Order: sequence, then C-alpha cells, then structure tokens
Amino acid sequence: VPANTNDAPTNLVVTAVVNPDNSGNVIFTSTATNAVSYAYNFGNGIFQTNVTGPITYKYPSSGTYTVNSTAKSSSGKTLTVSIEVTVKVGLALVWADEFNTDGAPDPTIWGYDLGANGGWGNNELQNYTDRRENSIVQGGTLKINLIKENYSGSPYTSARLLSKDKYSFKYGRAEIRAKLPAGGGTWPAIWMLGSNISSVSWPACGEIDIMEHVGNDLNKIYATLHYPGRSGGNGDGGSKVISNATTEFHKYALEWSPTSIKMFADDLLIHSVTNTSILPFNQNFFFILNVAMGGNFGGTIDPAVTAATMEIDYIRVYQ
Repeated sequence: VPANTNDAPTNLVVTAVVNPDNSGNVIFTSTATNAVSYAYNFGNGIFQTNVTGPITYKYPSSGTYTVNSTAKSSSGKTLTVSIEVTVKVGLALVWADEFNTDGAPDPTIWGYDLGANGGWGNNELQNYTDRRENSIVQGGTLKINLIKENYSGSPYTSARLLSKDKYSFKYGRAEIRAKLPAGGGTWPAIWMLGSNISSVSWPACGEIDIMEHVGNDLNKIYATLHYPGRSGGNGDGGSKVISNATTEFHKYALEWSPTSIKMFADDLLIHSVTNTSILPFNQNFFFILNVAMGGNFGGTIDPAVTAATMEIDYIRVYQ
C-alpha cells in the first residue's frame, strides 16, 4: 500500500556517538517513520539540512550541546527531537621546532634582525648578528648568546631570531621550554608580533610578550600585551615570581582564542586579557626570540657580565 503523503514523521530516534579520541567528532544518526530527510541544529549556531544518512560533525570546542534533529516527510511535515551531547576537544600538536639538529637555526623557520638599530626603540646596547657565536643549535637546545665585545660600535653582541614570513599562526596554545640568562642588564624575551606589521606598523599590529625577564630582578616573569592605547610602558600585563628561572628550564605558554589571551609560567597564570574583535589579536602572529642588554626595561648593566645565554629546548604550537 503506498504511503500516505500527508503522514507526518513519527517515532523519531536520534543517536550520537562521540569519538573518544577528543577530536570533537560526533556521528549523528536519525531514524523516523515517514521521514525522507533530516535537519540538524548542532547547538552552537551551526546547521545542516537535507541529511539522509548518518552525519559526522566536528565540534571546534569542548562543551555540552543541545542538538535538535528535525525529521521531514515527503509532504513537508516535520517532527523535532532534542538530545544533549557532551564533547571534549583536545589540542593537537600542529607545529614545532625541537632544536635537535646541531648548527645554524633552521633557515626555513628563522630569520634575523640585524644591527644596533639605534637601540631598538628602547635604548638597548647590543648589536644583533647572525653569527654562530650569537645563535647556535647545540646539544638539543637553541642558544642565544649575549657577548661583551666591541662590534660595529656596540659594546655587546647578541641575536634576535624571528619567524616572520616563514611561520605564523592564529589561535591555539604555544609552549616554549626555556632557561633564562642571569646578570644585571640582561633582558631576554620570547614574544610575538602581528604578521601585518609591515603594512600597519607597531603597535597597530599587536604584540604578545609571552615571557620577559630582567637580570636585575631575578625570577620575576613578565607577560604583556601591547596594542594601540596600551603600548610602551603602558602595556596590558602582569608578572609572577617563579623559582630558578636562570638555572633550570621552565615552560612558558600562551593560550589564545577569539575570546581570551592567557599567559603562563609552569601552568601558573601570569596574565589574562579578554580578546575582542576590536583588538589586533585576531590574525596571524610570528615568533621572536632575543636577548637584549640594558635599555629602558633591562636597566642598569653589571660590567662584570661578559656572557649570558638564553637556552630554548623547544617551541610547540597546538590547535
């Protein structure tokens, strides 16, 4: 007997199978009498219509979602059922430099800022080079070496590596394991700038300082954002004191999303900022690694410091 085309769907059953690998993937299956298609509202503003069989949807973030499945008959009549789905989404490693190959830093990832550049905007005293004396991968770590020596009119040399135009990313978790230099005047930094700096300049491009440390105030880790209205000494930041920053490796991390920016030392929250669409933190950023000497933030230089090294074990990005 032909089905009555006026029949509304009945007996709608919806099942959800959450992948246990924390990928966010959920397989939805709907069955109903008199249904020719199904429409889903995944509970996060995303919809899928005209589904006839099982469908896989990948949730971008963890949460508990109310999912609506609407069965539709050939006559256009509908029936909707709601179920709740709890999803846990883990981060996957998407990029890393483990610094395991001895020699020059990987040229496919790292370029160099060079010279004294008038103190780099902060009255610093170092001259940045691309010499192996100042930056080298050795024994499983990147070493950025500050050296007291006369070089092109500057009293110190060092290195400033940057991944500009080679590697950048937007949103996720960045994790850097590093051991910091000691000595009055030393100013190591692990930081990021917006990839559009060449077109909009600083501070419009935004700056994320994941870790800064000054040798004149041992073990105090600074984490700061700079952007229009909060540039220079008016940065949006915080600090925390940890132990043995210059004698042991510690993990410095950035957690960055469209809604928040958080910076950590050994999983200790240093600073948190609410991200919004009007801030310049919704675009790709690149990494910078450097050791400066003196200047507005580095402060008084101890003349006894003849060498100082920041060692980086790895940089990893998870999304």
